[in-house]
Amino acid sequence: MKAVRFHEFGGPEVLRYEDVEQPVPGAGQVRIRVAATSFNGVDANIRAGYMQGPIPVELPHTPGLDVAGTVDALGDGVDEVAVGDRVIGFLPMTGTGAAAEYVIAPAELLTGAPRNIPLADAAAFPLVGLTAWQALFDHGKLTAGQRVLINGAGGAVGGYAVQLAKEAGATVLATAGPGSAQRVSAAGADEVIDHTATDVTGAVTEPVDLVLNLAPITPEQLAALVGLIRDGGTLVNTTVWMPAPSDEERGVRGIDLFVRSDADQLADLAARVNTGELRVEVARRIALADLPALHADVAAGTLPSGKVVVTVA
Repeated sequence: MKAVRFHEFGGPEVLRYEDVEQPVPGAGQVRIRVAATSFNGVDANIRAGYMQGPIPVELPHTPGLDVAGTVDALGDGVDEVAVGDRVIGFLPMTGTGAAAEYVIAPAELLTGAPRNIPLADAAAFPLVGLTAWQALFDHGKLTAGQRVLINGAGGAVGGYAVQLAKEAGATVLATAGPGSAQRVSAAGADEVIDHTATDVTGAVTEPVDLVLNLAPITPEQLAALVGLIRDGGTLVNTTVWMPAPSDEERGVRGIDLFVRSDADQLADLAARVNTGELRVEVARRIALADLPALHADVAAGTLPSGKVVVTVA
């Protein structure tokens, strides 16, 4: 079968589109015929070798944390799914990824794919959707009537965070650049702040209950966001290379989010896609053989905003 792998850490040039042996599922595992995976920013950091501390991977390594596809074979003891089921999942970060024609996945991490969108497009939301959900509700404890500031809402996580927060009954303030402001507004943001033209701390005139930071800002900029949060509120930070600041005197918690795979939460997100409550947007679709070129676009800073799906023939 075909797969994209890297045999050493480095730049996009270390990625190879090559023949590899088809995997065999073990106990508790299934083999998936991959319809698509997606690109996530962490993929480039893993490839470059920057994540060997928190995410140690063995070489050669196949990227692709999201998967959408059809169950092809079952290992011993699997009764959660059946051959022929259309499934999605967020794969273990340290394991073999889905940038391949077939991938092995723990059955317990999979859930049924949404029925009202193409199967390949369903690869666009497991990791980013779970990140948004866990940030807002597991850690941020967001409830109806609260105010949330989503800093960096123009990216893939931000689009889901805006939709989920709005559906939960929150007032949503969001920062976005000119290229993504219209999309963020369409997702449901009550107010969109152009962070390229306005100081965010000056634009937010009333305290918020929760700040969700998705943007690669400086530690000083992140610390300034704490001043926008009411006493007892929360800052959830996804840029985990710098710790989330707190304000203990005012009871403001700072939380660094490390997203985890959760089949139950993913099933809830898929159900929302099925009912139309949650929209899945795909900015670009590429073939598996073109994944190395995509990484080169990322390194050059020419990747458009939004989610890229990597389709597998």
